[in-house]
Parts: sequence; C-alpha cells; structure tokens
Amino acid sequence: MGTKSGYLVLMGICVGLFVLAWVVVRHYSLVAAVVMSAVAAVIPPVAAMIANSREDR
Repeated sequence: MGTKSGYLVLMGICVGLFVLAWVVVRHYSLVAAVVMSAVAAVIPPVAAMIANSREDR
C-alpha cells in the first residue's frame, strides 16, 4: 500500500468512526461513542506519519 492510499484509508476510517459513533452508537451507549471518538482522534497523527514516510520516494 502506497503512502497516499494508506493516508486516505486511515482518514476514511477516522471520519467513518466519528460519524458512526455520533449518529448511531450514541443512541445505545454513550461510553462506546466516546471510546470510538478517542480512537478516531489518534488516527490522524498516524496517518500523517504514514504519508510522510520515505518508503515510496
């Protein structure tokens, strides 16, 4: 997986987790929604590290 596609996949997962947490999961469990949001908040720095890796250069 290239750096650009890896970045896009991770950011898509991040956005998906936020949307899923606050549109669907919060109706069943607020704690689960907060945990999902916390996990999603950690993804962007990881995605930036992947995007800036020198693997494909």
